[in-house]
Amino acid sequence: MTMSAPRRNLYVEPRHRPAQAMGSLPADVSEQLRKDLARAVARVCPPSLADRRDDLVQTAMMRVMELRRREPDRGPLSPAYLYRVAYTALVDELRNVSRRREVHLEEVDSLPEPPVAPSDPEKAAGGSQIAQAVRDCLRKLVQDRRLAVTLYLQGHSVPESARLLGWEDKRTENLIYRGLAALRLCLSTKGFEP
Repeated sequence: MTMSAPRRNLYVEPRHRPAQAMGSLPADVSEQLRKDLARAVARVCPPSLADRRDDLVQTAMMRVMELRRREPDRGPLSPAYLYRVAYTALVDELRNVSRRREVHLEEVDSLPEPPVAPSDPEKAAGGSQIAQAVRDCLRKLVQDRRLAVTLYLQGHSVPESARLLGWEDKRTENLIYRGLAALRLCLSTKGFEP
């Protein structure tokens, strides 16, 4: 009887680099860093951006993690450094907000009423029926198309709409034209022809 060699386990545990070398921190250190950054963000964040504090903390946290990844031998970070990271995250967010010129476009009912002579009740009734039909059809569009078409109907050009929405010009143009085609189709089913 011959003895066979013992069976080897074919699964080999992957070798992991130490957590510090990868730029990540132990959970307790990470949690303390998050708390310190939250305090720093709370000190620099104006009340008008209070709803974005968590995002600012996350942005600051990512910056610190990137620093740890690039410089794994760096010692503990001072409170002044964390304050500076929080401040630069806030400044970048303020720049992004002003660049995006955020507007709430979800309110489809905010479309302006068409100008109608108040002395002609028939035209006024017809105009309000058309406006209501347009609103109903806009509500049925997919959100991206609805936003693009709403801006277009409010008089914004394709480049302006793209800038306001933060999209590429070509994507915005596509959404507008496809949205307008869907809007025309919906209006024709309601008995309104352009």
